[in-house]
Amino acid sequence: MLPIFVVNNHGQFNHLIHRKLRDLEIEVAMVPNTTSPAEVEKGCRGIILGGGPTLERAGNAAAYLDLGLPVLGICLGLHIIATARGGIVGPGAHGGYGGVAVEIAGKSEILAGYPDQIHVWASHADEVKAVPEGFAVYARSDICPVEAMGSETDRIYGVQWHPEVSHTENGDLVFRNFERICGE
Repeated sequence: MLPIFVVNNHGQFNHLIHRKLRDLEIEVAMVPNTTSPAEVEKGCRGIILGGGPTLERAGNAAAYLDLGLPVLGICLGLHIIATARGGIVGPGAHGGYGGVAVEIAGKSEILAGYPDQIHVWASHADEVKAVPEGFAVYARSDICPVEAMGSETDRIYGVQWHPEVSHTENGDLVFRNFERICGE
């Protein structure tokens, strides 16, 4: 079975994402964001765009959105999706990194099985200010109107928070849902 690729966007949490999937016994491999789209397309069944310092260092990550594969963006990965699809990303009003109460605001495959509210660990230095056309908001918080968004049609999803860290309530469920979306 083909793995899910974790795209390393030079962030400190990319290795945690890789390890989390491995611990969940999900076939996974990490690739640099300079990997050619053709190599990504033939080598995996889904893509996780990990975090990183800036959009300017995202390499080929935006091009992976056009491969027809399921995509999950985490933190910077969410911002890559938003900007590549015509949304707007800007500085968060609250910045920082810490715990956030998130309200699940819409039905989605990526957040299936979650209760109406969860507690997550997130960074809000930057956040989605305007959702791209064709995308829906799936979660929000008092400090951020777009904690999660996606397009069910395109199977492209993004979360502002870090499901790979232990501080996020039932973060494993995001990865299990993504594995199901990618086909087991």
